Amino acid sequence: MESKPSLLRNILVRLFVFGVLIIAVRFAYVVTIRGESCDLRSFCFFSSPENLNLVIGVQNRRSSAIISNDAALIASSATCSIPGLPTLVLASTFPVFALKEIGVSDSIGIHKKGSKPLVISGQAIRIPFDDNTFDFIFSGGGALDKSEKPTKIAAEVARTLKPEGFLIVHTLSKDTYSFNSFIDLFNSCKFMRSRQIEGFDSSTPHVREIVLKKESEISLPHSNSVNKCSVPGYKQQLVRNAEPLITKEPLKPWITLKKNAKNIKYLPSMVDISFKQRYVYVDVGARSYGSSIVSWFKKQYPKQNKTFEIYAIEADRAFHEEYRYKKGVTLLPYAAWVRNETLFFEVNQDPGREVEEKEKGRGMGRIKPVQSSGSSVSDGDKIQGFDFANWLKSTVSEKDFVVMKMDVEGTEFDLIPRLFKTGAICLIDEIFLECHYNRWQKCCAGERSPKYPKTYGQCLELFTSLRKSGVLVHQWW
Repeated sequence: MESKPSLLRNILVRLFVFGVLIIAVRFAYVVTIRGESCDLRSFCFFSSPENLNLVIGVQNRRSSAIISNDAALIASSATCSIPGLPTLVLASTFPVFALKEIGVSDSIGIHKKGSKPLVISGQAIRIPFDDNTFDFIFSGGGALDKSEKPTKIAAEVARTLKPEGFLIVHTLSKDTYSFNSFIDLFNSCKFMRSRQIEGFDSSTPHVREIVLKKESEISLPHSNSVNKCSVPGYKQQLVRNAEPLITKEPLKPWITLKKNAKNIKYLPSMVDISFKQRYVYVDVGARSYGSSIVSWFKKQYPKQNKTFEIYAIEADRAFHEEYRYKKGVTLLPYAAWVRNETLFFEVNQDPGREVEEKEKGRGMGRIKPVQSSGSSVSDGDKIQGFDFANWLKSTVSEKDFVVMKMDVEGTEFDLIPRLFKTGAICLIDEIFLECHYNRWQKCCAGERSPKYPKTYGQCLELFTSLRKSGVLVHQWW
């Protein structure tokens, strides 16, 4: 009679051991294979917790103390206590461990090299979580500074952060230009505060900490403000730091302006141009490939190791063929103009430079509306003009870094006002403008060239008005 209870007891013990074994195997799978802690997403047989936390970036032990302070900072702004905040840390183990130490148990890190169970393997440009998952995201160690795709990381962070959720980022940006470019990456978030904190080592003695809050609704610009723009104050300050304009008309402009090129304060030499979505160079009146694209922009312009998309706008058919096999350059074989219409393209030689331009095989071209051009003008061609301002607005955005060189043989007095009228001027970060006027002729002392009707004073007014409007423009040759 005693064998039956003993048999039943053995069966229950074996079932218990089997159950424990199943739980242990499940635990090992979650922690070892998936790289998650047992209280996340698929803990054993239970559903994921309501609150989850994530950390992003390359971190060290210094970050552990910082993120603990950050957690308290967020807690003071949030509507709930910090232990209940779902937190994502784009980082290695140290800051995740720091959060858990202060009671933020539902924290998880993401890094290309997972460190189970605190950090899962993944990339910040493809965060493996659903939309609106986290209440708190932390990215430290200048992770966005070092990334080649900061806009994609910013988009993923904005996607996975809940409305009213908080984001804390550590960035190495020092100047106001890069700071505002950084803020612009997160167009769905509202800037809360920033502060300078101690860096991680001797190479980064100071770091800027930025706190952002995701807005529940993204405000869109009103339709009546589409063609209006105002240059922000931080850009206007850069204009004040630029090299002074040459106010007195030079007797030998081709020499004076080339000497002045050495004094130009390029924008990338004054600020950090990181945190931009794209980098674009637009050469309006490019002429040959080696004229300014190679001889100046590729060789001399400080690009901070950024790869630029290049657009060459050139109406003269004599130069089109050489662009066919040039990689990284998009040719627009039309004339930049104020509207889409057929134009008359004429090539004239400067007095005293006929031999030089004949050796080069081509003079400088000017455009005129067909109805205003005479049929007797030699070496002319009908070409297609396009609305340059509208093209620019459809090609680049305020998140892009845009450099423009303009050499259009007098048409600048038509194109610049059009850029202001359409608001496209605010899309350009830096302009190198050659203004054409009735210069003194090389050949004939005391005589001015009849090629252009404008005076140097009118050119100076154009440059001055651009700078007063907050546009960083340089006198070009």
